[in-house]
Amino acid sequence: MGSKRRGAAAVAGPKRGKREARAELCAALRDAALRERAAAVWGRGEPLRHEAAAVEPTPFRHGVIPGFLAGPAFAEALRDELLGLGFRRRSNDLLSLRQSEELGGRPEPHVAALRHALCEEFRAWLSAVTQIELEPTIDISCAKYEYTDVLLCHDDELEGRRIAFILYLVPPWEKSNGGTLDLYSTDEHFQPQQIVKSLVPSWNTLVFFEVSPVSFHQVSEVLSEEKCRLSVSGWFHGPSIVRPARHTEAPLPRSPHIPYDHEILYEWINLVYLDMDSQAQIQEEFEERSEILLKDFLKKEKYQLLCETLENKDIQWSSRGPANKRLYETAEEDSLPDILKKFLQFLRSEALFLLLSNFTGLKLHFLAPSDEDEDAEEGRAADTAVHSSPKPEQEEPEQHADSNPHQSDQPANIPEAQDSEMQNSSGTPVCAGELRRWTHGHYSLVHDAQATEFALDLLFFCGCEDWDPEYGGFTSYIAKGEDEELLTVNPEDNCLALVYRDKETMKFVKYINHRSLARLKKHPNRTRFWDFSFAYYE
Repeated sequence: MGSKRRGAAAVAGPKRGKREARAELCAALRDAALRERAAAVWGRGEPLRHEAAAVEPTPFRHGVIPGFLAGPAFAEALRDELLGLGFRRRSNDLLSLRQSEELGGRPEPHVAALRHALCEEFRAWLSAVTQIELEPTIDISCAKYEYTDVLLCHDDELEGRRIAFILYLVPPWEKSNGGTLDLYSTDEHFQPQQIVKSLVPSWNTLVFFEVSPVSFHQVSEVLSEEKCRLSVSGWFHGPSIVRPARHTEAPLPRSPHIPYDHEILYEWINLVYLDMDSQAQIQEEFEERSEILLKDFLKKEKYQLLCETLENKDIQWSSRGPANKRLYETAEEDSLPDILKKFLQFLRSEALFLLLSNFTGLKLHFLAPSDEDEDAEEGRAADTAVHSSPKPEQEEPEQHADSNPHQSDQPANIPEAQDSEMQNSSGTPVCAGELRRWTHGHYSLVHDAQATEFALDLLFFCGCEDWDPEYGGFTSYIAKGEDEELLTVNPEDNCLALVYRDKETMKFVKYINHRSLARLKKHPNRTRFWDFSFAYYE
């Protein structure tokens, strides 16, 4: 890479001045015999367990260097300088933490001295051990993880990144405090499987690992309410490597409606929502905002029966991953008691497809008027009123008037999105959905293979009494490539949420954090909530 990356730290040392500092690294890095042993085992994919430096090949190649900075006084002064920097809160689908600006140009003497030592002495040692020609620049920043902060499963892959490093400047730390660096094994598709190793942060210890298609890791949630997990981290860059093609997972199966007539609606739904005037009012609001929340949606006795049945211990729940995309539980439909099977039939019923059309103005049933029908009706009325000439040829149908403003005319080059367009081109509306169970540690992420398409999302919540958005677990809609939220749907008992999303809108469920356990004080048996998550396609 010929050009310098923005924010990358170059090899220039700290500026000369009254407060010049020098970062002396541990003696192990100057031990030629140890360096040669480390290089040999790194190359052969074998372990090296030495008190001054350890190298491990599994689940991917990584190393640990305790006592990385030789002088304790330097490490303490570095920590104090870092804590004096400005940190900004970052929170999105993947992470929650406080992060400094890039440290590449910071003038603080100990920060500058560390940067110089990393770019010079440590880079040379890493290059010798890993046999990667590392560039004389690094990306480097500082992060503070406090109570409930987390960085979820990812692989760090970005063009040119070859070695990641983390230097811990933490108080005495135990595994029970959380904040461990968790390393994942991977399957034959290079997807993360399970955590097989957890590294507990330790004062003045540096961890490094090779960035690769299998370098999946996370920083587990910090569970201590008193301690701050302070670290300096970044990447060394080098020649890019060839990556395997991204694995494409099969989407949830989609199917047309089940032939149930309107009687099923009267069995389940609060009658206020079956009133035509109410439906017209709902549609007007939905077309203006592209979303609506319908409270007390089900009849009270039906809703209570659902909640009681969801606690049934005979229901089989499966963990749904992989961890770089999601972690929650989904019900095996064959194991569900009859009342839950009937509710899923209701969500897939012809009658509900038509009702959702009435709520939203979307054409989810052949009886629902389409935009073209409405245009034609208006045209006939105009012809009658002013005796104008015959209508010109039908123009291309416009997108739905209340779709999200972040629309794109270009089809997304994603298999799931293409599949949905092919299915929907038949003119038969379809739906896909699942019953999910959520508890502490669960989440879903925005990811590369997430389908970008036009869809009506339906969420129906159960068992979320006194749920606080501070716990996470809300569904967040964002513009593709952005962190700013367009809309948040919070779990709320007996509420039906409808959201129309377009090809430029992505969604995720925010990580459910340790604060959620506080709900047990009011509801001793309520450790989780459920949702029925469906999408409908015109």
